[in-house]
Amino acid sequence: MTRSPVSPRPLTGGKVLFMLIAFFGVVIGVNVMMMKLAIQTLPGTEVDSAYSASLAYEDEIAAAHRQSERNWKVDAHIQRGADGGATLLVEARDSGGKPVSGLKFQGRFERPTDKRADQEVDLAEVGNGIYRGSAPLIAPGQWDLVLEGDTAGQRMFLSKNRVLLN
Repeated sequence: MTRSPVSPRPLTGGKVLFMLIAFFGVVIGVNVMMMKLAIQTLPGTEVDSAYSASLAYEDEIAAAHRQSERNWKVDAHIQRGADGGATLLVEARDSGGKPVSGLKFQGRFERPTDKRADQEVDLAEVGNGIYRGSAPLIAPGQWDLVLEGDTAGQRMFLSKNRVLLN
């Protein structure tokens, strides 16, 4: 007669229960950790309400047509400082080449991937049609430079351009 080998530790219901709890505990723990990291790094949305943005779309189209009819030439130059800051110089000219003066220009450096890093730049008129402002600490990399020019509460100019800062 041959004897069947006896397992030194038989598989019991308690062991199976422990293995199931451990398995699902690891899976749930990893999911919770990944969810927490995803929520913490969420940069936000482009617009808070898609419905409100869609209602304002017709106004945006009309403003873009008016801006195109004005045919202004607006040039922006960014100069990096050794301290990590950036100076923004904007020169605005009308369709005849004359400087556009008296506008309230506002600049904004927007990170394409993370709205939390956006930086406003207040531009002051330093010459006839020349506006200057600075961003004290701005990281290198890709940014969207948004320029808005207003007069009497009405937007006269808007542009958004991708720039690379070193």
